[in-house]
Amino acid sequence: MPRIAGINIPENKQIGTALTYIYGIGRSLAGRILVQAQIDKGIRANKLTAEEINRLREIITKDYKIEGELRRERLMNIKRMKDIGCYRGSRHIKGLPVRGQRTKTNTRTERGNVRKTMGSGRKRAAEKT
Repeated sequence: MPRIAGINIPENKQIGTALTYIYGIGRSLAGRILVQAQIDKGIRANKLTAEEINRLREIITKDYKIEGELRRERLMNIKRMKDIGCYRGSRHIKGLPVRGQRTKTNTRTERGNVRKTMGSGRKRAAEKT
């Protein structure tokens, strides 16, 4: 199982798809990396030679922000928005959608699946005596 950037990439998948298991690498970036490393994107990850894996590892670590560094940068950007008190920062603080979505409906994932419908909190009728 090839290990690139601290991630074990799946060996039974094509290398173009397997690279997307690394945080910060999507399909288009994986294609660009493979062209730069001169590797066919249809080859399976377990068929790569040690030299090809080293080329991939070198290109990824040298040219791109991935995994921990990218996550840290993202968290620092959110923290900066909260600190300066901008609108997006206040939405992050409140746990509401940040990018202009409506909130009357359709924000269950952001708000933690809160259901405030009429039937959800109804109490059972009193038992017969």
